[in-house]
Amino acid sequence: MLTIENIEVVYDHVFLAIKGVSLEVGEGGAVALLGSNGAGKSTTLKAISGLLAPERGEVTRGELAFRGRNLGTLPAPQRVGLGIAQVLEGRRVFGHLTPLENLIAATSMHRSRAKISDLTERVFTYFPRLKQRASTQAGYLSGGEQQMLAIGRALMTEPQLLMLDEPSLGLAPNLVDEIFDIIQRINRETRMGILLVEQNATAALDIVDHAYLIENGRVVMSGTADELKKNPDVQEFYLGGVGRVDYRNVKHYRRRKRWLA
Repeated sequence: MLTIENIEVVYDHVFLAIKGVSLEVGEGGAVALLGSNGAGKSTTLKAISGLLAPERGEVTRGELAFRGRNLGTLPAPQRVGLGIAQVLEGRRVFGHLTPLENLIAATSMHRSRAKISDLTERVFTYFPRLKQRASTQAGYLSGGEQQMLAIGRALMTEPQLLMLDEPSLGLAPNLVDEIFDIIQRINRETRMGILLVEQNATAALDIVDHAYLIENGRVVMSGTADELKKNPDVQEFYLGGVGRVDYRNVKHYRRRKRWLA
């Protein structure tokens, strides 16, 4: 569905944020992009969705193709029309509008009221809390409810590829589990492609099929979710040292990531 080949992204014609990233998302696939703060994860998503320009960024090298079509210099609205939707980090809902009005605000490409009504009911099926709070101003919703609304608003565009940027940010663990379960359900029931940027590697690897690890603007590792879970470096640095020896008690030991050694 999505193919990225060796792209580079530059901000302000000076700062090289991404240095040759390549990745793929298959039809109906669920893929995670993991890494620490500043690694280039969000920039990669914005390169796909066309949201670099407002931040004075641009793709200076490489190719991005969606279902065989070169995205090139297509503006963001046209990419939405092709079936690409991004849920931005920090939710970004319209606080002065109700959840229902937030959903309707994303439907400018639909001409049929019946279509909009069907999509709204589908979102409320995934997120029944939003239906219960449909007449409340979105600014008064909890953080978890606002995240649900942000995802629901993206679903109103009928995307074929849904990209989510840090959906667990600032949420309690039980809400993270609930939202990730819904993301997995959407992927399985609709075969919608998912590209998930997430620092909570444990939660992300539980719901995706494939994952890429990015550091300093480069992909340093990729494989199935199970392969990354079993990798000792990923366990040590991204999964809290699951199943690892406590090297703090070993004198003079300092583990280095093998791809940086």
